[in-house]
Amino acid sequence: MKIDKPWLDHYKPGIPAEIGELPHQNVADMMVSACQKYADQTSFVNFGKGISYAELDHYSEKFAAYLQQHFNTGDVIAIMMPNVLQYPIAVLGILRAGMIATNINPLYTPKELKHQLNDSEAKAILIIENTAASLAEIVDETKVQQIITTTIGEMIGGLKGMVMDFVIKRIKKMVPRFDLPQASTFKDCLKAGQGFKLKKVKRNLDDIAFLQYTGGTTGVSKGAILTNRNMVSNVMQVKLWIGSELDANNQEVAITALPLYHIFALTANMLTFSYYGAKNILITNPRDMAGFVKELGQHKFTVMTGVNTLFNGLLNTPGFDALDFSAFKFALGGGMAVQKSTAEAWKKTTGVTLAEAYGLTETSPAACINPIPLDAYNGTIGLPIPSTLCQIRDDNNQPLPVGEPGELCIKGPQVSQGYLNRPDETAATFIDGWLKTGDIAIMTEQGYFKIVDRKKDMILVSGFNVYPNEIEDAATLHPDIIEAAAIGVPDERSGEKVKLFVVSKNKDLTAEEVIAHCRKSLTGYKGPKIIEFRDELPKTNVGKILRKDLRNEELAKLNKN
Repeated sequence: MKIDKPWLDHYKPGIPAEIGELPHQNVADMMVSACQKYADQTSFVNFGKGISYAELDHYSEKFAAYLQQHFNTGDVIAIMMPNVLQYPIAVLGILRAGMIATNINPLYTPKELKHQLNDSEAKAILIIENTAASLAEIVDETKVQQIITTTIGEMIGGLKGMVMDFVIKRIKKMVPRFDLPQASTFKDCLKAGQGFKLKKVKRNLDDIAFLQYTGGTTGVSKGAILTNRNMVSNVMQVKLWIGSELDANNQEVAITALPLYHIFALTANMLTFSYYGAKNILITNPRDMAGFVKELGQHKFTVMTGVNTLFNGLLNTPGFDALDFSAFKFALGGGMAVQKSTAEAWKKTTGVTLAEAYGLTETSPAACINPIPLDAYNGTIGLPIPSTLCQIRDDNNQPLPVGEPGELCIKGPQVSQGYLNRPDETAATFIDGWLKTGDIAIMTEQGYFKIVDRKKDMILVSGFNVYPNEIEDAATLHPDIIEAAAIGVPDERSGEKVKLFVVSKNKDLTAEEVIAHCRKSLTGYKGPKIIEFRDELPKTNVGKILRKDLRNEELAKLNKN
């Protein structure tokens, strides 16, 4: 099948169509090369404590040596932590030991945790004490042979680390009681690793580096198989795309507020920015917006990644507009649609355009990115990055013409080979090397892609397709609306009608005013018919609004009646 590539004509000068031969055979070698190249520079900072690239190299080597004494090449090691200094050390240590990392969301329930540990057949888990009670409930029902616990302040060390852990545990009561007598501490493992020499393990491009589980927002979470080729390719693709915007000679300062256990932050912040020798500022709890803004005030940051709700939250937090943005180069939004209202307010406040990117767990994750820097918000997810093919297809898997909405399909070296232990779902999602994303999109004549919405979120009103993104985008242009989520609810006349959930900064805002506002930019059948005001909307761990939960609530109401 011949693929037209109009996007190549709109690449910035110097960006090649293909990434060429990969310079590293695995993720570990790629990261170690960065550690050695930037040895004297700071790699990660958390609560004011920084570690150099040399220390990242040293600690990860010792953790790897420790793991090799207890586990075999190819074994799966789980990590369940927020953004703390232990995270990059552990991930790099696991990969250097020749093992496979699987990242687990610390907000998981015991049931969800048990599923991932058993599905991945994890042999060990490194877990933050705050969530260890969940593990204690189910660990006997898994194949986990070793438990390593850590605390928020463990790598901060000294009096500060001790005080932090005391306050978290004793004052704020943020560590539920747990009983894991067999557990070791992270620092004990590092200390034990000092007595062993790391054995060099040959891991090739086609060996698995990560079992990265999808969020589970559409059912039981699935483990996407991400090889060294997938991950190294994606880093090189993004590196070529960003080109000279990042300066390895003058250290970049990257704000890492998205959790590193999420594929976006894992690849963009930990791997790509580190490959440039950047200083990553780890934000452990970005939901504490006041604390987040205070932390931002301590740094002359140059780059930031996030999701729309994160950027929107910052814009609505006192003090953000007073920060020093003089060194700020670009902000990259992904994980969900960047809304026009947020992008325009962001540009006005920071002077920097919020550039939207697109990807999935299954694409490691970057597939499309807007040009960096971007002159102005354009409402698209950008262009396919080097060595990436994108095509819009109909339900029969046939290509559609320019401007016609259909399912976005992607092919490239960053695309996963499939899901662990799920041959049927793999066969349905990955066809001849192409990934069926489940997202409805269009391609412009210039080769830019625009996401219309998730296929499963589409609302059908009188036979017409209505896309929640469009409604939410229109609603949030109202100055009083902070967030909005649209779903379809049953209607006798039209099959479905649009219900809009709204978070407003103005308690006097009425449903009639919201409906009238939306009517200005939406044709009749697309406009919301029901408005429900909420103090907050359900979200994933990275801030993506969960329309699924809202639909389930409505379904429960109907069943009750």
